[in-house]
Amino acid sequence: MKLFAAIAGFAIAALGVLASPLEFEERQVSGPDGFNITSIGVNGSGCPAGTAYYILDPTRTSFTVTFSNYIASAGPGILITENRKNCAIVLGVHVPGGFTFAVATVDYRGFYQLDPKVKAIQRAIYYFQAQIKQAVATSTRTGPVAGADYVYRDEFDIWSSVRCPCGTSTALIINSSIRIDNSQNRQGSGVITNDSVDGRLNTRFKY
Repeated sequence: MKLFAAIAGFAIAALGVLASPLEFEERQVSGPDGFNITSIGVNGSGCPAGTAYYILDPTRTSFTVTFSNYIASAGPGILITENRKNCAIVLGVHVPGGFTFAVATVDYRGFYQLDPKVKAIQRAIYYFQAQIKQAVATSTRTGPVAGADYVYRDEFDIWSSVRCPCGTSTALIINSSIRIDNSQNRQGSGVITNDSVDGRLNTRFKY
């Protein structure tokens, strides 16, 4: 279930693939050598060039992306093109042989303000490059909301969620969007922002 958001702090889990997850006790340990983020890229109407910034920590296992123009709004006098914005975050990840990883959690932070019956919708699709399986999370909030900050989390079952192939370099795509819907109150207004995404790599093995 998606917890409504605006910028992500997310966790990725590297999984040992030696045995069935149902048969072993789960423990969390540090990641294998060479398991790290190799690149970060962003693209979309909510993160045009010069409006998104990221920091990758020295271990290359955590990052922060901030946005200055990831805003959707609707209401009288506002162009329909402003109702929906999107941003795809593309993470290049190196995975050592014998390991895979999957999305565990993603935290989003932001602000929203809604008139009565006006809705704010956020949706995120998670998938690996060249893989068919996807994980989708959606959240909807309905006004009135006078104005509030929020922090929400997408959570996934670590074994049934989207996982990359073992021992390969790949790209994880997080394609998020925010939208304001005032179809039930045409004179009403609303706004939602995505402000930052914080990410880290977590490792889990099954023994």
